[in-house]
Amino acid sequence: MSMDSSKNALGNTVLISILFACVLCLCIWSASLSNPLLFSFQRTNHCPSHSQTDMKTLEFPTDELELALVKASTPNKTVIITVVNQAYVEQSVDAETTMLDLFLESFWLGEDTRPLLDHLLVVAVDQIAYEMCFFKGLNCYKLETEGVDFGGEKIYMSQDFINMMWRRTLFLLDVLKRGYNFIFTDTDVMWLRNPLSRLSIYNESVDLEISTDRFNGDPESEKNPINTGFYYIRSNNKTVSLFDAWYGRKDNSTGKKEQDVLFDLMDEGMFGQLGLHARFLDTVYFSGFCEDSKDIKAVITVHANCCRSINAKIKDLTAVLRDWKKFKATGDEAAAARSAVTVPFSWTGHFGCLDSWNNNV
Repeated sequence: MSMDSSKNALGNTVLISILFACVLCLCIWSASLSNPLLFSFQRTNHCPSHSQTDMKTLEFPTDELELALVKASTPNKTVIITVVNQAYVEQSVDAETTMLDLFLESFWLGEDTRPLLDHLLVVAVDQIAYEMCFFKGLNCYKLETEGVDFGGEKIYMSQDFINMMWRRTLFLLDVLKRGYNFIFTDTDVMWLRNPLSRLSIYNESVDLEISTDRFNGDPESEKNPINTGFYYIRSNNKTVSLFDAWYGRKDNSTGKKEQDVLFDLMDEGMFGQLGLHARFLDTVYFSGFCEDSKDIKAVITVHANCCRSINAKIKDLTAVLRDWKKFKATGDEAAAARSAVTVPFSWTGHFGCLDSWNNNV
């Protein structure tokens, strides 16, 4: 082979290598636009050369939980988290639907709530719940608890119920330690409107915003009866310390659910000791069966609190969504007719939940 031919062959090889490197860089950039997971990687501003790649700069999720959090997270590392078990995803003989289906339907029917499903992480505590989550195409994570069966219904304040609530607290502590803020929501909370405008997502002076069973009128008052079924919490040293202390009381809180223990910590002054700024959510906006919102035009969430069983919750939450659809339809009809007339609104009574305290329904 002549020297000129060798030079041409070498030149062609170099040219092909450069073209390949540029195509590879273009493919990675293009894929990152459609794959949110790639936004978690640290990328350099140049394409890899033919002699050395920049793979060392990439930060891959370290485990399945981190992978799930990265996938569901917003750019400021905030996720929406709910926890389900088999009883919440499988339809019983006596129920017309499931708790998970009602929960998801509220996102479908709510105002500006559908996009939030991209940031919802469904944490399944048993295999059936995990498979159903995956079947519905949601962001899913299976929470393993060795030697424990969390699959069946856990009646309010039963020992199994209390154990599952503590396991949930430990999991959420792990999320905080990983640097993620989150909105925690029970699955028996209907999301009728997007709550982000009412929560201090972008106000870093607020560490915790938590729902109440009955609002006493003062969003700064630690005398509000809190409810851990819906809250927003920011990941920082103060909130991690709070959750550490909270979970640390698990073995010395016989007969109490985790919500009671958190209230005890607050009542003892721990929020102040930590310098933690908490706000308490008005039931006009973040309501529940303990205290209905009096303003259908303002209500954001409805929680089936003050209720004992899943079937009762499904019955009464179905009525909540029916009331919501009627309100929306009436508003649409008035808008179409350009009428200023308003129709009086009232929630359907929560009769299933009232009966649940006297009967096993």
